[in-house]
Amino acid sequence: MSDDTTAPAPPEHQEPHEGPLGNRLNRLRAAVLGANDGVVSTAGLVVGVAGATDSRGTLLTAGLAGLLAGSMSMAAGEYVSVSTQRDSEQAALALERTELAVAPQAELDELTALLEGKGITRDLAREVAEQLTEHDALRAHAEVELGIDPDELTSAWQAAGASFLAFTAGSLLPLLAIVLPPARLRLAVTVVAVLAALVLCGWGSARMGDAPAGRAMLRNAAGGALAMAVTYVAGALLGAAGV
Repeated sequence: MSDDTTAPAPPEHQEPHEGPLGNRLNRLRAAVLGANDGVVSTAGLVVGVAGATDSRGTLLTAGLAGLLAGSMSMAAGEYVSVSTQRDSEQAALALERTELAVAPQAELDELTALLEGKGITRDLAREVAEQLTEHDALRAHAEVELGIDPDELTSAWQAAGASFLAFTAGSLLPLLAIVLPPARLRLAVTVVAVLAALVLCGWGSARMGDAPAGRAMLRNAAGGALAMAVTYVAGALLGAAGV
């Protein structure tokens, strides 16, 4: 009797290797956090105003002002931050290019030492360094020494645009939730919608970081709830005082 049983084939390896995965994840994480900031800041603003007045026009004006101010601030801050990072990367690449032209042997020795420091034997590190230098010396030093991909320098305009859109998308939820329902339901609808959005943002950020989702969701929702409670009480007190 023959035995036709065979060992099951190992599962296909599905890990993606194409493209700068780390950069894509960082951009996605920044988008989630930008949307989260939009939700919290605009929710705090409109809930605080709702504590002082139930005028739909006033709530809409305050919410739009907060949306525009917050999104522009986020975009400007991201543009300045990323521009500084890009300038630093370009300066480092220019210096590396000069050093390769002036002292190529010293740079080859440096690359060899860096590869050897990663656990490669001296002879193999030298061989790899020579091959990398022959293929593209600047790229080799940029990636191994500086941790920079010369073809993937961060774009300040893309970062600013992404921050603007993420914050705007997050801000629209509390803004619509506070102005669309009837006056008696506005606060309840806004609180529920905001907490649901913050739970979703917490889950998303935790998933991208391979962290426990429950803790991130609870922390996110608690922070948003506290922000809305504080601003509502402040608005109610100011409204009662006739400010």
